Amino acid sequence: MNWAVITPLILFLLLIFFIGLWANTYIKASNSFLQEYFLGGRQLGGFILAMTMTATYGSASSFIGGPGAAYTQGLGWVLLSMAQLATGYFVLMILGKKFAIVARKYKAITLVDFLKERYESKWVVLLSAASIIIFLFSAMAAQWVGGARLIESVTGLSYTSALFIFAVSVIIYVIIGGFRAVAITDAVQGTVMFIGTFILLIATIIAGGGITNIMSDLMTENPNLVTPYGHDLGLTPLYVSSFWILVGVGVVGLPQITIRAMSYKNAKAMHRAIIIGTIVIGTIMLGMHLIGVFARSVLPGVEVADTVMPLLAVEVLPAWLAGLVLAAPMAAIMSTVDSLLLLVSSAVVKDVYLNYIKPDASNELVKKMSFSVTTVLGVLVFLMALSPPDLIIWLNLFSFGGLEAAFIWPVVMGLYWQKGNKYGAISSMVVGVSSYILFHIFLPNPFGIHTVVLPILLSFITFIFGSLLGSQFGNQSLEVTR
Repeated sequence: MNWAVITPLILFLLLIFFIGLWANTYIKASNSFLQEYFLGGRQLGGFILAMTMTATYGSASSFIGGPGAAYTQGLGWVLLSMAQLATGYFVLMILGKKFAIVARKYKAITLVDFLKERYESKWVVLLSAASIIIFLFSAMAAQWVGGARLIESVTGLSYTSALFIFAVSVIIYVIIGGFRAVAITDAVQGTVMFIGTFILLIATIIAGGGITNIMSDLMTENPNLVTPYGHDLGLTPLYVSSFWILVGVGVVGLPQITIRAMSYKNAKAMHRAIIIGTIVIGTIMLGMHLIGVFARSVLPGVEVADTVMPLLAVEVLPAWLAGLVLAAPMAAIMSTVDSLLLLVSSAVVKDVYLNYIKPDASNELVKKMSFSVTTVLGVLVFLMALSPPDLIIWLNLFSFGGLEAAFIWPVVMGLYWQKGNKYGAISSMVVGVSSYILFHIFLPNPFGIHTVVLPILLSFITFIFGSLLGSQFGNQSLEVTR
């Protein structure tokens, strides 16, 4: 083992655990366990809000899978990835103050709470919880795989041993600290990600002999690597443009990001988060994906693309600095995993158990249930991650698409269209999710666009017609009863 690399990573993990223990004091002192554990008491300032959005969104796919895909595809993937630049801006501007105000009015702690109060339907709640549990499992599996790949590359341990170490670390830390620990550590992790990206990009350029030399190497190997179309010309303009739906506007429908728009303390914090978040996300996404492309010149012939980032850091940096820089992807992965674990746990405990199984459960019982469910979920994801795919980015993007198809219109139209009702929400979720899965299996990337685009369009049309027809049906039923 390379202890010079591993030691900074261990120190970083210890810092994260310390923050978790500190956040646990808030949970013990809070009068409302649910609000503190799952929402941090709605007290996030602008900097922490920006960083928790960035760190939650910037995951294993951004720091491990993204550079791996860029290594394979070339500069075309860098162009595609920059659709993520406006993620924080879209989420906070589209949902904005109205979402935070309405969520407080409804006393909503989860996204499903908001949907429950807005549509007053048991089926909306159950469909929402089921969508979160199903699609976030694949998202969490991607993060588990990314964390294990990182530890495996650095330590030389087997994949299974590395996966076990990562899973145990994250489960304990999330159970201890809840949302406040997640948000505070996200601020630390986001800062580490930002600095680590700069350091590794500069070191890679130096190791490759400068940008001119790197570009010359890429041109010699395959001229397509420096075009917008990918190594095999598969990245068509239509396909790349469709990623503005998947990782741009559509991010409004991701529950793990949407819940951040509930948790800030005032409008000033939101405005500051828009500016900081856009700068940080843009810098990290551009830097990390460029690093993946430039790595072809420094480390040619890497067989498992997901190991490019850690292998490159160890190659081009002094051992102690490599350990610090590798804390960036570890930070990204942990910050996403902890958010997803909390989100799925809240779907099971808050949205299903407390709503429909035991509404009068005591605070103590809710605590035990939350801790137990989080643990069980962590173990199940560990088992799922034992057989990893070649590129984890596809697992992550699959879950993104499914969640967006389920939630984007019930959330956005629920806020801004008064005529939207439970019939529109239910039909939109059913059509969105089922069409997404069917397209994914039988007709991936129809007409050369990403699979998610048509399901989102179909779910929008269904929401409109479902709401209009549903309101007429409801009025007719009312007349009959009269």
